[in-house]
Amino acid sequence: MSWAPQSIDRPDVLAEVRAVFEAYERALMANDVAALNGFFWQDPRTTRYGIADRQLGIAELVAFRAATPAPDFTRTLHRPRILALGPDLAVAQVEFRRSDTTLHGFQTQTWARMASGPEGWKIVAAHVSMIPFAGG
Repeated sequence: MSWAPQSIDRPDVLAEVRAVFEAYERALMANDVAALNGFFWQDPRTTRYGIADRQLGIAELVAFRAATPAPDFTRTLHRPRILALGPDLAVAQVEFRRSDTTLHGFQTQTWARMASGPEGWKIVAAHVSMIPFAGG
């Protein structure tokens, strides 16, 4: 697959994905489980690799969210990057710092538009990691 240069990082797509990415972050910190589950593609092929966990399919992800307590930390996002590859596919990446650790976090989400309109964006794959990192 190739992308025409004019379809990469279209401002309208970047704005839509930034909005859902920021809404996801608010839901995460509020532990809004219903909203968090709603951001993900409701499909057995959905994958999320976490810091010390993994969910293969939406059923495992829903069970994980139900069993995960509300965060007792805050987190600060750094260097958010969104790459839109056409009108219906984007990758959001961000570094983060949590208030409860000195580790440096990294988060990647692959977003795909599953239905028309901004509300159609869903996470189809996600990866979160935390490591010692001097590159701050």
